[in-house]
Amino acid sequence: MREILGKRRRLLSRSGDGGPELIDSALAFATEWQWPVLPGVTPDPQGRSRCGCPDPECTVPGAHPFDPGLLAATTEARMVRWWWTNRPAAPIILATGGTAPCAVSLPALAASRALVALDRQGIRLGPVVASPTRWAVLVRPYTMEQLGELLYAKDFVPGSLRFHGEGGYLALPPSETGRGDIRWERAPLPGSASPWVPDVEAVVDAVVDALTRTGVSAPEL
Repeated sequence: MREILGKRRRLLSRSGDGGPELIDSALAFATEWQWPVLPGVTPDPQGRSRCGCPDPECTVPGAHPFDPGLLAATTEARMVRWWWTNRPAAPIILATGGTAPCAVSLPALAASRALVALDRQGIRLGPVVASPTRWAVLVRPYTMEQLGELLYAKDFVPGSLRFHGEGGYLALPPSETGRGDIRWERAPLPGSASPWVPDVEAVVDAVVDALTRTGVSAPEL
């Protein structure tokens, strides 16, 4: 128990400095929280803003799966340990949906203002993952049918919103990508087997309302 708690404290306190911390964090996500993970593409050492994948125009350098593909995501400790032993700088990629949370993401500036508005309204949020350009609010898994009905009922949905559902992915802290470090803007609360996350309906309703009220429906980045 002491070892598990120690790993969780290290996981929550880190912020993108790589090395052995990545393998420890990947193992904690996979084995303690049962979130399937896999390594992302290491950024091109010749240019941090470029991805190591074959696409010269990659829009999420380092923050996506490539080899292995997304379907290889696992919670099996031996596989996770082997991946990050051989690729110690690889970003940690979460396969969203299933046993893992999904996410709703939006541009960083809009997200920072929206979170302030949500706090003022007393809306409870779970963990929030932040990159230099976008923040992602983790939510409970949802189906495409649920999401379609939710968006259809809205008079207006900002084009800046992205939805990371079943079959999607998201880079987790403490990864370093071609766009910069991935960190926790709202870290998971310690002391539970898996972090609490809200329903997607609550987050979309609150975020759309906050973006509309604050006038920060920024264009998609």
